[in-house]
Amino acid sequence: MEENISFCGINCFSCPAYIAKSTNNNDLRIKTAKKWSSIGFEITPEQVNCDGCKNTDGILLLHCNDCKVRNCAMPKDIMTCAQCPDYSCEKLENLWKEIQTTEGKTNLDKIKQSFN
Repeated sequence: MEENISFCGINCFSCPAYIAKSTNNNDLRIKTAKKWSSIGFEITPEQVNCDGCKNTDGILLLHCNDCKVRNCAMPKDIMTCAQCPDYSCEKLENLWKEIQTTEGKTNLDKIKQSFN
């Protein structure tokens, strides 16, 4: 399960940017750009492309190179933030609030539970 879960807990395989890139779906790019722009993320359809935040040589969504959560997790060599001793940290909480989702926390809590 963890392979398709980003550091912050979002399932990359269900992310519209990942799906649009992997299926070359321009209609999905347009719809996603409109939706995300309506909640404060100015993004164009051409920018709705992502190979998943764990990739190191593919395309990342617009702000992912600067993502505090990603930049914290990458050097720690962890699959998700659930493996971090500081889970759940302020960086994660702020990101989830910013992107307006509970999916990440739900997924990471399940992963964390599986370690116990």
